[in-house]
Amino acid sequence: QVQLVESGGGLVEVGYSLRLSCVASEYAFSGYDVAWFRQGLGKEREFVSAIHWTTSTTSYADSVKGRFAISKDAAKLTIYLQMHSLEPSDTAIYYCAARQFSSIGTVQIASTYTHWGQGTQVTVSL
Repeated sequence: QVQLVESGGGLVEVGYSLRLSCVASEYAFSGYDVAWFRQGLGKEREFVSAIHWTTSTTSYADSVKGRFAISKDAAKLTIYLQMHSLEPSDTAIYYCAARQFSSIGTVQIASTYTHWGQGTQVTVSL
């Protein structure tokens, strides 16, 4: 079973950058879609970005397109989310998730993911 550990969250000012990491502690991501979701206080969990481990095909939510970039480091079994031009609306707990490539449904649907990390807090101050 894939186990995921997120890190890299923190408190930053508007316009600054953060880089989140999602590490597979024991198992490879091969054959998986890996995604970032986020959930702000009082809000529903929402899709941020996804990458297919093997092909590196990526997807982004409209709200982060052009500001965030998802990437992988195969040697480190790590997925990154580079976040630029952060806004207060980006404040949330960010979760890494994974699902098998054969999963039914688009990558934006949280309920299709079977593996989740513990989350890392991102706070963007005014």
